[in-house]
Amino acid sequence: MKSAGRILSVASVAAALAGCISPVADTTGRYAEPIGNAPVINNETPYSNALRCIARSSRNVSTAPRIAVGNIQDYTGKAEPEGGRKVTQGAALMAISALAKAGVRQVERYDTGVTELELKYANNKLIGDQDGQAFRQIVAGTIRGSDYYLVGGITELNFNIRSGGVDGFFSDLDTDGAKANLLVNQFVMNVGLDLRLVDSRTLEVIDVVSYQKQIIGREIKAGVFDFFGGNIFDIAAGEKALEPLQLAVRSVIERAVLEMIVPVYGIDPAPCANFGKNGDPLGEIYYDAPRGQQNADSGMRTAAAPVRPYDYYSEPVFTGLRGRVN
Repeated sequence: MKSAGRILSVASVAAALAGCISPVADTTGRYAEPIGNAPVINNETPYSNALRCIARSSRNVSTAPRIAVGNIQDYTGKAEPEGGRKVTQGAALMAISALAKAGVRQVERYDTGVTELELKYANNKLIGDQDGQAFRQIVAGTIRGSDYYLVGGITELNFNIRSGGVDGFFSDLDTDGAKANLLVNQFVMNVGLDLRLVDSRTLEVIDVVSYQKQIIGREIKAGVFDFFGGNIFDIAAGEKALEPLQLAVRSVIERAVLEMIVPVYGIDPAPCANFGKNGDPLGEIYYDAPRGQQNADSGMRTAAAPVRPYDYYSEPVFTGLRGRVN
């Protein structure tokens, strides 16, 4: 009778859980109410606020250069066992968003399919802009050109750089005694990125950035097994957590964009030095401070002050984005 009662109890719980799903759609057109109520939030990294600060500082730049983003591919070659890549294939889109946070003037070069089709239709006089009363004119020089373009790729994905943990087990000498186990593991991996900024007119590579970010994961599990009054109790609890891999890629991209934009715009990075509670973990960062006037036509520096976004000197021009521009 006791066994039958236990079976009925378990069956009642199962039926109650199954009651959350109905084979008949409700008035909203759903079989079940989705769980979760997390709102949509901004996709932030530790460098997002610094990029916005750069955007505020760059408003005084009279002739800001235009930058295009090319293809930033995944070169790691790492794939999931069930198919698909381990690393995001949207690094170029992340770079576009990072440049937008920094207030950079951008021109589209990543996906020009619609523009090319529009030009084709306009060339055949098939597009009208005034309810068919007039066809769209193709005017020379309408499309804005870029001064620089950003390309590169995700070049590293290293698993299990280091791991460690504790795995313990306790057991009473009595065969019916209590038993317990504890498992604590941690591991570290990293992702690396190489980007370059290229002069669109001369194809000179004026800046190269190579950064990496480490990612940590952990696993904690504890369990107890015991016989009590003829009943078996097996209780376990645990947690697994992994720092988001794709968010790490976004963080590396935003840090690289920040590194490149400051010298190109020729602004003082000191007011934007605060990257959060832990600060910027990078060491000293040196670059050739802007010394000349910008060319009003292109936003580039004159020949007397060539663009050299960063060089290494014995004395830092600025340190950790906290120093001053000479």
